[in-house]
Amino acid sequence: MSLLEVRDLTVSFDTADGVVHAVRGLSFEVDKGEIVAVVGESGSGKSVATQTITGLTRGARVSGEAVFDGIDLIDADPATLRRIRGARIGMIFQDPLSSLHPYYTVGWQIVEMIRAHDRTIGRRVARARAAELLSLVGIPAAARRIDDYPHQFSGGMRQRVMIAMAMALDPELLIADEPTTALDVTVQAQVLEVMQNLQRRFGTAIILITHDLGVVAQLADHVVVMYAGTVMERARRRDLFYRHQHPYTEGLLTSLPAAATDGRLTPIPGTPPSLIDLPPGCPFAPRCRYAFDHCHAEAPPLLVVSGDPGHESACWLAHG
Repeated sequence: MSLLEVRDLTVSFDTADGVVHAVRGLSFEVDKGEIVAVVGESGSGKSVATQTITGLTRGARVSGEAVFDGIDLIDADPATLRRIRGARIGMIFQDPLSSLHPYYTVGWQIVEMIRAHDRTIGRRVARARAAELLSLVGIPAAARRIDDYPHQFSGGMRQRVMIAMAMALDPELLIADEPTTALDVTVQAQVLEVMQNLQRRFGTAIILITHDLGVVAQLADHVVVMYAGTVMERARRRDLFYRHQHPYTEGLLTSLPAAATDGRLTPIPGTPPSLIDLPPGCPFAPRCRYAFDHCHAEAPPLLVVSGDPGHESACWLAHG
C-alpha cells in the first residue's frame, strides 16, 4: 500500500462569476521515500490539490479520497488533521517571507512548531533540535543565527529555514510548493540539494509542485502533468522526458531553453481555459496542433499507454 493514495479528487469554489472547477478527478500515489513532481502552468490546480489534501482550502466543495497511511484526510476531523499536518506531513510554501512571522526569531518559531505537536519536549531540548536542523540545512553559525529574525536572512536562507521547520519532526511526507520560484539559479541549486540530501538521509517522501522541468529532471521519480485542473499525463521521469504521449507535455518540453532552435523559444500558443467555463472535449484541444474533431467533442480518459501500467495519458492520439 502506498503512503498516500489520492483518488478522484475534485475541488470547486463558488464565486460571484460562477463555479471554479479547480481540480477535476485527480488521482496519483506516493510511495515511501519517493519524489513525485506535479507540474503544469499557473492555474492548473497543482497547489489547490495539495492544499486540499492537508485541509487548507476552506470554503471549497471537495469530493474524492486522499488516504494517508490508512487515514482519509478528506473526511478527517480538524483535530486529526492538526495532529498529522506538521508532524507527519511537512509543508514548504513558495514564499518563506510570508510564511514566517516577522515578529519572532526563526528559532522561536521552530521551537513552537515542535512543541505544538509534542508538549513533552522541553524548550531547551526543542531549541537544541532547532539549531541542529538549521545546521543540517546548511545555515552557517546556526547556534547564533537561531536568534535572528526572518528579515535578517536572504531569500535562499529563509527557504532553508522553512525546510528545517518542515523537517523538524521527521515527517513521512513533505509537500514542497514551488520551493525555488523566487530564488536565483545558484541558490535554487543549493536549496534543491538540501532537499535531496534530507530525502536520502531520512527516506522522506516528497510531493514537489513546480513548473520547472529542470527541477523535475533533477529530483523526481514520477511526474504528474496537470492542465486545467485535470491530469494530462502520468509517468516515470525518464518516460516523460523521452517517451511522452501527450501534446501538452510535448509543449512544456519544447518550451525549455535547451530545446530552443535558432536561439528562439517555442511557446505553447494560446492561453489556458477559464476554469469557470471549460471548453467541451479535451481542455487542451484549443491550443493543440494535433487536435481533430473528436478532441473538441469528447474529453479523452486517462488510460495506460502501450500496456505500461506506470505510464498513462489523456489523449485520443495515444490510444488510437
